[in-house]
Amino acid sequence: MATTRSTATSTATGNDSSAATHTAESEASRVLTICNACRYCEGFCAVFPAMTRRLDFGHADVHYLANLCHNCGACLHACQYAPPHEFAVNVPRAMAQVRGRTYADYAWPAPLGRLYQDNGLTLALALTIGLALFLGLAALQGASRPSGTSATFYDVFPHGLLVNLFAPVFVFAVLALAMGVRRFMHDVTPATSGRPATPPASAEAAHHALALTYLGGGHGEGCNNEDDAWTHARRRFHHATFYGFMLCFAATSVGTLSHYLLGWQAPYPLLSLPKLLGVAGGISLVVGTTGLWWLNLRRHVLHGDPAQRGMDRGFIALLFLTSISGLGLWLAGGSSWMTAWLCLHLGAVMALFATLPYGKFAHGVYRSAALLRNAVEKRQANPVGLGAD
Repeated sequence: MATTRSTATSTATGNDSSAATHTAESEASRVLTICNACRYCEGFCAVFPAMTRRLDFGHADVHYLANLCHNCGACLHACQYAPPHEFAVNVPRAMAQVRGRTYADYAWPAPLGRLYQDNGLTLALALTIGLALFLGLAALQGASRPSGTSATFYDVFPHGLLVNLFAPVFVFAVLALAMGVRRFMHDVTPATSGRPATPPASAEAAHHALALTYLGGGHGEGCNNEDDAWTHARRRFHHATFYGFMLCFAATSVGTLSHYLLGWQAPYPLLSLPKLLGVAGGISLVVGTTGLWWLNLRRHVLHGDPAQRGMDRGFIALLFLTSISGLGLWLAGGSSWMTAWLCLHLGAVMALFATLPYGKFAHGVYRSAALLRNAVEKRQANPVGLGAD
């Protein structure tokens, strides 16, 4: 009986997921069909020229176009068929809903994608707090010195233990992201000419991804905010967040190479490369995530998918906790607060990497893949003779 009930529940969950995907794809196809007849926004971003190369919008086409969209909002504010018009054309929301399905449907393993999508902020905070408390208890049980007298955080957790804790989580995150984007590329490549990527196409896609070209809005003046005015704030805070994350990752990488190749043991002095990269990255992350949280609270009511706010804010919160706890750990030094900051930082980092393949970090990977396929596709002859090559 228990097995039957479990199977039935699993089947129902799968059916609900399929129904949600079908609904999101159907709405996006409807909206894109109307846009394809109008074409007022054709020069706004990469989505609309790619749209004109199609007569209909199947599963692969819709997911490809949705991940090209940067949700700048320009097309919504320019559209004569936007709500309250009876056509109710809302490209940013339709694309966001499909992207949400992309993260869940292409996730590996799939159940983890659905779990994080439905409970993003709650899961992120609960995982961080739970891991921090677990590490705190472990630190208390294993402490060989009185509290507050440890010289470095390696006196709390040995280097080998930290490697054994975090290496599997990091490898899992990389593997899960790779599996998800591999499935995504398998589906969208035939729908985007099927040609392999060339060096020029790869260079163009990398430029657009790193510069966030399409967060410039339809007129290059930025995204629309809640009062319909243009602003570059979203682009700048995204840059601060992304490059802050990359600086922190570089700090960890340089520290790892210094430890294993050069035999330089942490902690490193203030003016060392790992320390400089980490502090710069931490400050950039704090600025970027604070700005993104503020903008998330102020986004126009018709922008994006309200159902994904928990997932969006969960990712922002994890990045903020990772950066602020890292800076706190640096400032605490060998003080009595060091162990508490260390446990919070390690808990946030572990929670961040455990959820990377299922949250908003994944959208950067899928978006980069879509930009690459767009750079390849537009170099081919237009298969349906629509729009301009």
